[in-house]
Amino acid sequence: MSDPRLTADPSVVSMDQPTQITRPVVDLCRTPSGPRDRQLLFGDGLRLLNTTTGWSYVQSAKDGYCGYITADSHGRATAPTHRVNTPSTHAYTRADFKSPDRMRLSHAAHVTVTGHDGKFAETTAGFIPTQHLTPIDQYQNDPATIATLYLGTPYLWGGNSRDGIDCSGLVQAALLACAIPCPGDSDMQMALGQDATAPYRRNDLLFWKGHVAMVTDKTNLIHANASAMAVTCEPITAAISRIAAQGDGPITAHRRLTGTF
Repeated sequence: MSDPRLTADPSVVSMDQPTQITRPVVDLCRTPSGPRDRQLLFGDGLRLLNTTTGWSYVQSAKDGYCGYITADSHGRATAPTHRVNTPSTHAYTRADFKSPDRMRLSHAAHVTVTGHDGKFAETTAGFIPTQHLTPIDQYQNDPATIATLYLGTPYLWGGNSRDGIDCSGLVQAALLACAIPCPGDSDMQMALGQDATAPYRRNDLLFWKGHVAMVTDKTNLIHANASAMAVTCEPITAAISRIAAQGDGPITAHRRLTGTF
C-alpha cells in the first residue's frame, strides 16, 4: 500500500500547477482544518493538486510530502536564488536595519534576490542582510553543524522552523542543507544510510520508537526532544537511559550516512 504522506490521492488530484509558499511558516495538514503533519517555509516549491474552500491540496517539492495548506499561503512560483543560512533573519522594508521589518524568515527559507543595496539583498520578501543568505546552489558539508544552529529552538510537534521544530524536522533541515535528500518523518528517515554499530560517529542517526537524534561526537548527540521541550545536546548514554526509563524503549536503529563528513 502506498504511503499517503508521499503519494497524492488520485481521487483528489484535479490539477498540477507549480506554486510556492509566500508566508514565513505554513502548517501542512493531513485534512482541511485537520492536525499539522509538517510545516513549509517561505519560498518552498509545491505542486498545487486541488483547491477547496479556503484550502489547497499540495505536494512539497523538497520531500514529496502531501497535505493541505491554507489557500492564502501560497502564490506564483518564482525561481529562488538564495536560502537563509542563519537560524533566522528579518526582511526589512528598506535597506536599513532601522526600517520596519516585514517578516522574520527561518533558516532554509528560499528567496529570490533581485538586486543589492549596500549590505542588503533586495528580495521578494524585503531587504535581507547579505551575510544571512547563501546562493541556492551552494551547500554545507556537515549536517551536525547545521543542527547546532537550532540549539534552544522550542520543541513543536510537526515543526520545521526556528520558531519550533521536532526531532525529524531537525534532521531534515540538517541534511537538506548539505544536499542530502531526506524525508520529513522519523519512520521514513530510518531508510537513510546504512546500518552501523558503535563506536558512534559524527552525523550518525539514532532512532527510537517515534524519535530520531543526530550524533555530534562519539559520546554526544543533538535532538529536538519533548523532555527539554527544545533542541538540546545530551550525552548518548544519558539519552538512552532517560528514554528507556520514560517507557519509550531502546534504540531501534543506528544508521550511518554515506559520504565523508
